[in-house]
Amino acid sequence: MKIGIDIVVIKRIEDLIKKFGIEKLKFLNQDEYYSKNPNTIAGIYASKEAFSKALGSGIGEEFSFRDISIIKNDKGKPLIKINSPTLKTKIKDCDVSITHDGGLAIAVVVLKFR
Repeated sequence: MKIGIDIVVIKRIEDLIKKFGIEKLKFLNQDEYYSKNPNTIAGIYASKEAFSKALGSGIGEEFSFRDISIIKNDKGKPLIKINSPTLKTKIKDCDVSITHDGGLAIAVVVLKFR
């Protein structure tokens, strides 16, 4: 089992949205457009960074932001959807927790490997 954590300043995401528009944010997948709220988008970004840290690879050849999506279940709990066939064979289970406070979004990801 591995754990990753990340923190994002929400203002940074707000500035990116103002500058480029939400549709141009390359770290988002189509199924993550359920919210245009900068707090939520910052939580998605932090979750993907935390996933890369738990994976131990960072962002690069082994893992890209498009390899996972952060979606919600019917109760609003964030879930990680793995889009990469390679990662699906490596990871047995994953969980994410996201929080927001004081202009920050923080995410923790726990990965269980096969």
